[in-house]
Amino acid sequence: MGRIGISCLFPASWHFSISPVGCPRILNTNLRQIMVISVLAAAVSLLYFSVVIIRNKYGRLTRDKKFQRYLARVTDIEATDTNNPSVNYGIVVDCGSSGSRVFVYCWPRHNGNPRDLLDIRQMRDKNRKPVVMKIKPGISEFATSPEKVSDYISPLLNFAAEHVPRAKHKETPLYILCTAGMRILPESQQKAILEDLLTDIPVHFDFLFSDSHAEVISGKQEGVYAWIGINFVLGRFEHIEDDDEAVVEVNIPGSESSEAIVRKRTAGILDMGGVSTQIAYEVPKTEEVAKNLLAEFNLGCDVHQTEHVYRVYVATFLGFGGNAARQRYEDRIFANTIQKNRLLGKQTGLTPDMPYLDPCLPLDIKDEIQQNGQTIYLRGTGDFDLCRETIQPFMNKTNETQTSLNGVYQPPIHFQNSEFYGFSEFYYCTEDVLRIGGDYNAAKFTKAAKDYCATKWSILRERFDRGLYASHADLHRLKYQCFKSAWMFEVFHRGFSFPVNYKSLKTALQVYDKEVQWTLGAILYRTRFLPLRKIGMLITPCSGGCPKLCCAVWQPPPYGATKHLQCAAWN
Repeated sequence: MGRIGISCLFPASWHFSISPVGCPRILNTNLRQIMVISVLAAAVSLLYFSVVIIRNKYGRLTRDKKFQRYLARVTDIEATDTNNPSVNYGIVVDCGSSGSRVFVYCWPRHNGNPRDLLDIRQMRDKNRKPVVMKIKPGISEFATSPEKVSDYISPLLNFAAEHVPRAKHKETPLYILCTAGMRILPESQQKAILEDLLTDIPVHFDFLFSDSHAEVISGKQEGVYAWIGINFVLGRFEHIEDDDEAVVEVNIPGSESSEAIVRKRTAGILDMGGVSTQIAYEVPKTEEVAKNLLAEFNLGCDVHQTEHVYRVYVATFLGFGGNAARQRYEDRIFANTIQKNRLLGKQTGLTPDMPYLDPCLPLDIKDEIQQNGQTIYLRGTGDFDLCRETIQPFMNKTNETQTSLNGVYQPPIHFQNSEFYGFSEFYYCTEDVLRIGGDYNAAKFTKAAKDYCATKWSILRERFDRGLYASHADLHRLKYQCFKSAWMFEVFHRGFSFPVNYKSLKTALQVYDKEVQWTLGAILYRTRFLPLRKIGMLITPCSGGCPKLCCAVWQPPPYGATKHLQCAAWN
C-alpha cells in the first residue's frame, strides 16, 4: 500500500503520513501538529494578502497623485481672485495676420525656490470665462497708416485694464507681439507701426511697457513659445514624482558638469496652419544643429541653475500650410492643363462637360480654378491614394539623409522614446469630419480618409445638413478635407519621416480642457526672471548691442550699480 510522507519540511518529532485507505491515520495526528500546520498556512496567506494590499495601495496612491495633478489643471476654471494682493498679472497681445487677440494671465506669488517656475495660468472673469478678446482686421492692414495703430489696439488694452486690478497696473508687464502678417511687411513699415505703439500706449496706460515689449517675432520664436506652452501645460517642466513617468538623460549645454541629469521627457509639437507648418522638439547636446534651426534657453530664474536649460530644434515651412498647399497644387493644375491643351490640342477643363479630373476632391464634386481671366473646371474623383501620389513632389524632398521638407536638415527623432502633439490642421483633419481626433493611428486614418474621399458629394452634403460633423466644420472644410487629409499624411510620414506605425502622436485642440496658445509660452519665457524680485533682483530691458534680448540685472538697495546676470538672445 502506497503512502505519502510529509517529513522534509518539519522536525522529526512532527513527522506523520497519510494513508490512501483514508482519513483514520490523520485522526491520530496530535493536536500540536495540526495547530502548527494551521499557523503556517495562516502566515503564508497573511503574507500573500499583505503584498497584494501594499501593491494595490501603492498603485492607488500613484494614480491618486496623478489624478490630483490632473485635477489641478482641469479644475483651474475658478474666477481669478482679484482681491488677493499676492496675485500677479501679465498681458500678451497676439497681433496675427487676420486679427489681434489679447490674453490676460495671472500667477500666485513664487515659492522662492529658484528651481521652480512661475505657476502661470489664464485669468478668468467672474463668470469663470477666460479673459480673452479679439478684434479684426490684422495689424498689418495699417501698414500705410501707422498713426492709427494705437487707436486700433486700444479696445484690447481697455478690456485688459478693466480686468486687471487698478493697483496692479504699474507692475503688470504688457507684451505686444506681432507674427506672420507683420513679417511680410517692409522693415520701414514694421518700425513705423511699433514706434506708434511705443509712443502712445504709455500715455494712456500704466502697464509695464518698455521698448523690448513690442516687437515682430520670428517664426522660430513663435515655434519655441508654442513648444514651451504645451510642455508647461503637460507638466513636463515639473520635478519627477512618479517612478513610471517617462524620463530622459540630458547633458546640459554650457554646464560645467559632464554628468547627465534625469528629468521628464518633453513633448514635441507639430502645427499646420493655413500658410505654414512647424515642427519643434528637444534635441540632445551631442546633436549638431545649424544655429538658425536651434534655440537654447534657460527657463529657470537663476543662470546657475541648469535644470531648466533646453535645446530645441525649430523649423518653420512657409507655403506648407493646408490652404497654401492647396493653392500651390491648383496653380500647378492650372499651368499644366493650359500647357497640355496648347501642345496636344485638347480642351481638358475648359468646359464643365470636359472637366479636369481631380483625385483630391470628393467624388463627383464640381469646382473651378480661376486665374488671369481663365477658368479651369474640375470634377472630383475621390482617389485618396492617387491624391497622395500626386502631391508628393510638393514636399520638395531631397535624396540627402536626415532632411525634411524643402531639404531642410532634421535631427534624428528617437521614435521609441518620444511623444508629439499635433495642432491646428493636424486636429481639424482628424476630428472635424473624420471624428477620430486624439491618439493618431495611420491605418485607421487612411481608411477613414479613403472612405470620405470616395463618398459622393451629394451624400456628404446630406450628412452636413443633418449636423453629423463638428459644429465649426463648414462647406469649405468638407470640400477640401480629402486634399488636406492627404497633405497632412504626406507631410507627417514622408516630409517629417515619422513611421506609419508611430503610436505617440496626439492630435489636439485643447490639453487638459484648455486651449494651448503660443502666448502662454511667451509670457512664461519673458517673465522667467520675476522670481528674482524676492531675492533682490529686477527686470530691465537690455542695453547696448544685442537685438531682442531679455536680461536680469542685480540691483541691491539703493538700486545703484548693476551687475549683468544673464542675457538670452534669439538668433
